[in-house]
Amino acid sequence: MKNPVTAIRLPLRPGREYESRFDREQSLLKMLAIPIASIVLASMVTTLPFLTTQPILPPFGLLMFLAWRLMRPGLLPVWSGVPFGLVDDLFSGQPFGSAGLLWSLAMLAIEVIDSRAIWRDYMQDWLIASLLIIIVLLGGLWIAGMAHAASDPIILLPQMLLSILLYPLVVRICARLDSWRLAT
Repeated sequence: MKNPVTAIRLPLRPGREYESRFDREQSLLKMLAIPIASIVLASMVTTLPFLTTQPILPPFGLLMFLAWRLMRPGLLPVWSGVPFGLVDDLFSGQPFGSAGLLWSLAMLAIEVIDSRAIWRDYMQDWLIASLLIIIVLLGGLWIAGMAHAASDPIILLPQMLLSILLYPLVVRICARLDSWRLAT
């Protein structure tokens, strides 16, 4: 006697029940757009209405740029400091071209460190990023001082300290974005 209850199998995607999840092609748009968009959006944070008497808001665009470069060495080309820096100049109010110059010099410094270092760990990346954050902020103050009366560099201490302390959080955000970028 036949069983009156029969199971009806409806495939979710016809013809793909046994398709392998390995060796899939990644979306090239997703692979390239996520790092670019995250750096540009981080540079746009400076346009938020945040009023203080001294600079305290960290340069999130620079932090995101350094995090992507130190986390994924081959992802951004060496010349990428110029366009990202120019975009940051549009939003930060610095003299146009200052971040383009300073970010590209930071990228060249990282390339020199990468060519000489055998390996790096997280603490070394944090130290490299901290030194570059300090140099870029002081360089931006020096370039802005050529156009206007220069402030005392001591005014940048809270911004430098906050930027250095927030760098691990930015690396964590980059790692999440990178895992989403690499997911199929």
